[in-house]
Amino acid sequence: MLTKGINYEQKGIIFNMQRFSIHDGPGIRTIVFLKGCPLKCDWCSNPESQDPVVEIMFNEKNCTGCKKCERNCPESAINMLRTGRIDRAKCTSCGVCAENCYPGGLVKSGEETTVEKVMTELKKETIQFRRSGGGVTLSGGELLMQPEFAIELLKACKAMGWHTAIETTGYASEDTIDKLIPLVDLVLLDIKHLDDEKHKKYVHVSNEVIVKNAKKISTIGTELIIRVPVIPKFNCDKNSISDIAKFAKSLNGVQRLDLLPYHKLGANKYENLGLDYTMGQEIKTPDEDTMNNFKKIVEEYGLECTIGG
Repeated sequence: MLTKGINYEQKGIIFNMQRFSIHDGPGIRTIVFLKGCPLKCDWCSNPESQDPVVEIMFNEKNCTGCKKCERNCPESAINMLRTGRIDRAKCTSCGVCAENCYPGGLVKSGEETTVEKVMTELKKETIQFRRSGGGVTLSGGELLMQPEFAIELLKACKAMGWHTAIETTGYASEDTIDKLIPLVDLVLLDIKHLDDEKHKKYVHVSNEVIVKNAKKISTIGTELIIRVPVIPKFNCDKNSISDIAKFAKSLNGVQRLDLLPYHKLGANKYENLGLDYTMGQEIKTPDEDTMNNFKKIVEEYGLECTIGG
């Protein structure tokens, strides 16, 4: 269905919708998480967001051993004696096992949907958006991996008069940036490191596209806030934070930088997906003194700085 240039039938894959958020933009917001990310950060707290397709997660703590999943799997991809239960080479992520797993041992991560279906849910929050000056934030994964879906969804949100924001790595084609950013009121852009070799080692892609797009976005006129995940052994040092703050200050119109301390809240998800958590359990969250010292460095460049966003 096309209405006023908006394709409400445009399909996309999301893995979560978080209501009543007071972060990631002004007012009370709903965050729509799109699946798929070209980055593979070693510390990613949402590993289920990386693969652009639907996945099945297994949480052994919730498994009661009823064997319904094993009996109902059409691909015979589940074996109760197998570590992690799922033979992922056979699994097609059809979701039959999750549908029959009432305790939540098996959970389907990701859902194919349309702009119309998402908007039906978002419209339930219209009063909250209006009263609080809030709106909708698209996040991920990396929303720019689904540009057609993201663009149509943002157009539909703007047609409602809502404030729009995106939380992004900026890793996308120049054409996508040109088409999408004008539909956004606020860009929350991650800058993880300016040393390209270190970026490749821990994020597993070059930072060249990200730096280039950061500069481009800053010229479009959309409000831009830089966000920095502070990660031990990666960028948790004065030189790294200073380099990023200096770069942020050079961007047109940037007035604020958020420092986001590392945490392990998503570490268990790796096991649920049959993956290894390469950061290791010995890595600790940076302490308060360390974060406050980094905050002072950022402020020395004339930027407003918050810890935790």
